[in-house]
This record gives sequence, C-alpha cells and structure tokens, in this order.
Amino acid sequence: MSSSNIDVAIISGSTSDEEVYNKIKEVLESSNIKYELKILSAHRNLDLLIEYLKSCPAKVFICVAGLSAALPGIVASKTDKPVIGVPVSSKLGGLDALLSIVQMPSGVPVACVGIDNGKNAAFLAIRILNLLKN
Repeated sequence: MSSSNIDVAIISGSTSDEEVYNKIKEVLESSNIKYELKILSAHRNLDLLIEYLKSCPAKVFICVAGLSAALPGIVASKTDKPVIGVPVSSKLGGLDALLSIVQMPSGVPVACVGIDNGKNAAFLAIRILNLLKN
C-alpha cells in the first residue's frame, strides 16, 4: 500500500508477533481501512523508527510489542497522533508488556488493549478514524 495514502500504521517490533498483527490486518481489511505494516524495533531500529514516524501520514498508530514493550511509548513520545498499544504474551504471560504500555508518564498517552488482542486495537483505531471524519 502507498505510504502517502494510509489511515493506520501498524508497527511491530518483531516478525514473531505475526499472529497478533495479522488479526489487526484482518479487521482493517474487512472494514476497507488503508494501512501499512512496518517491522521496526524500538531497541534494534530506533533511528529507522524515528525517521519513519517523521514521514508517516497515518492518522493512528497501532504498536504491537512484547517483553519491555517500549515501542508504543517511544512512538507516543514522537507524535501527537493517537497510539494504541497491543501487549504480546511472552515470558510473564504478557503482563510485563501490558504494564509497560499502560504505565506511560504524563504527557505520553498510549491507549492499551488486552494481551494479544489485535482485533480490539483495530476496532479502536476505526472508532478514532470515524471521530476524525466528523
């Protein structure tokens, strides 16, 4: 999909999160929402991530992250657009990622859905997009 014509950017830190981000893609596709998927780790590709955020025209970001789950917070610190975090189950059943995403400092808001719940992230993004249309 053309980067200049997207509504939602899905960013995942790893291809190992494919099962989760595929759920997001399914919902967005069934709702005819234009999106793109990028695999960019906040730890391994920070410079590329920041460069992407500077040029990305998406209206909403969905960030899929496990373990320390730094990705949604970094994205939220670099944009004023809505960011939705999707914690991924891993070492502690996803509680580590969940707590990392919901415990953002003041001024760095990240919406958070349930562990591995990519579908709800997509549904929330659609609701945000609908508000932006009005």
